[in-house]
Amino acid sequence: MEASNLVLVATDLKKYYQSVKAVDGVSVELRKGEVISILGPNGAGKTTTVEMLEGLRKPDSGQIVYFGSYEKTVDEVKERIGVCLQENFFFEDLTVLETLRLYASFYQKNLDIDEIVETFQLGEKLKTKIRHLSGGQKQRLAVALAFINDPDIVFLDEPTVGLDPQARRHLWDVILKYKDAGKSIILTTHYMDEAHQLSDRVYIMDHGKIIAHGTPQELITSSNLNSVIEFPKQYADKVNIQELIISGEYAYVTVNDPIPVIEKLLSANVRNFVLRHPTLEDVFLKLTGRKID
Repeated sequence: MEASNLVLVATDLKKYYQSVKAVDGVSVELRKGEVISILGPNGAGKTTTVEMLEGLRKPDSGQIVYFGSYEKTVDEVKERIGVCLQENFFFEDLTVLETLRLYASFYQKNLDIDEIVETFQLGEKLKTKIRHLSGGQKQRLAVALAFINDPDIVFLDEPTVGLDPQARRHLWDVILKYKDAGKSIILTTHYMDEAHQLSDRVYIMDHGKIIAHGTPQELITSSNLNSVIEFPKQYADKVNIQELIISGEYAYVTVNDPIPVIEKLLSANVRNFVLRHPTLEDVFLKLTGRKID
């Protein structure tokens, strides 16, 4: 990929708080027309990293280059990025339409509001005050506002939280539509299937560092995970299985040959187990020892 296609390059970012190294030497690249995901458990440093990339937090050291130039001013960059925060705050007494027009007025360049309304399925709520919207409707509006200035880079922090499965899938289609139009998107999400479906590349963070990155398939292949067996964790003490990971309500083990493990489970009268191919979530579990929170 040519350097001219790079729209954001962050190099060796660090952010320390007293004895805590929240971000400890993180480097990230984003290309034109690309979706990347930054994944990590709570406390991994991903939120601090994204806030530095958004310009909301200043790094202690390191460099961030937007659109190939060190010389871009803060105002220039803000005109060309869109942000959907994990927690959004609106003027509750404004209607949806008034909110869209207000946010559009903050920028020199805008997408057509009718296009935004259609794309994000807000038409039936245009005259509704924000306070009367459901959580899912507010979330759709928040994501819509991230695109209203026709940005080149869009930051989406947990964009599908609070959406029902149908609305979530629709938003996936919207994200891919804007990607195909040349938008570059940085995504954080708790949904591993979302990261897998949408991302060209994934960065996995833990303890303030990038511990792995690549395409979803590259991460799965390089993990050397062949098969995964999962079963309820209450049976973990009844079977002698090496390298067992317990997370949430389930125990997980990765194997090259599943037959010996299955025989142990059957001998212990464990019947409700699943044998499957590895996923991005299994890679995350192997690298961090826990599911994403």
